[in-house]
Amino acid sequence: MNHSAFSPRHLRRELRTVCLIGALYAAGAQASELPLAQASPLLPALTGTDTLFASPTTRDHIGRVVVPVMINGHGPFRFIVDTGANRSTISPNLVAALGLKTSDESSVLVNGITGVARAFFVTVDRLQAGDFTIDGTVLPVVWAPVMAGADGILGAAGLGEKSLLIDFSRNRVEIARRVDAFGNSHAVKIHALPPTHGLITLDARVGRTRVLATIDTGSERSLGNLALLDAIKTPRSLGVPAQITSVYGATEEIERGEIRRSPLIAIGSMNITDVAVVYGDFHIFKVWGLNNTPAMIIGMDVLGTVASLSIDFKNQDIYITSIGKSNIRSFIPGALSDTVQKR
Repeated sequence: MNHSAFSPRHLRRELRTVCLIGALYAAGAQASELPLAQASPLLPALTGTDTLFASPTTRDHIGRVVVPVMINGHGPFRFIVDTGANRSTISPNLVAALGLKTSDESSVLVNGITGVARAFFVTVDRLQAGDFTIDGTVLPVVWAPVMAGADGILGAAGLGEKSLLIDFSRNRVEIARRVDAFGNSHAVKIHALPPTHGLITLDARVGRTRVLATIDTGSERSLGNLALLDAIKTPRSLGVPAQITSVYGATEEIERGEIRRSPLIAIGSMNITDVAVVYGDFHIFKVWGLNNTPAMIIGMDVLGTVASLSIDFKNQDIYITSIGKSNIRSFIPGALSDTVQKR
């Protein structure tokens, strides 16, 4: 399916601000070369006319979803599927390999977890993932530890009225016109709040504290702001020393993070236990105007433990299925802080 092209002037206006909220931590900040996923003979062929893109996927070395993407007919290249990005991006290495020219007169503002930066952009004739095609688009050129060796980021928050399925149990990603194609009769359905910055945000509770929770497949771990940390502190927790780590985002800034075990996280009828959340004074919460409101980002440490995650961007609904046939509504990520480098 082709998306209509925009004029360069319109594209520059639309690209003034880009949000990339993926984050890495000290233990996962070094890049790694990854092979493209190979088609699995165990996966059934898709014949539904509503499916625009279906591809085997793999995980990068920190557990995020990577899919093959074609740029101007070349590739495939490794792109991270990121529900926390409102635009797709491209790496400088891929720009050089394809001989693309960056913008000379203007740049875009990139807001990441840890800070803000200016980035040049390139115009590409076509970005293609299966039959899902975007013609005549511009991509900010971003290199940062958050890329972790990938060739770019596929910003799922820019899918508009499409639907996204990430099937972790079968290592498969689908983009479709409607969520019916995913068959979510056994899934937990959670309705999202009105969209902010094109992102999926849910009404959640951490312990007894109401929290705004953003779903982000581009983040290695779950994060919380200082307002949330202050709200959930108890006399017992005040005497427990926290682990300290470094947090890397889409810009050069590196922030200090404080790792603490979270109280039970409740989202709709779903309970999430045993999560180590990284708290800090992160820039992106200020961009969203949430630095004084308890808020968090749900990363791949939690999302990667479920069987599948479907997002209906048009109706602002998400569907989560647990591992196994039963409709389990409690997910246990396990001891997460063991893989974070202590400082």
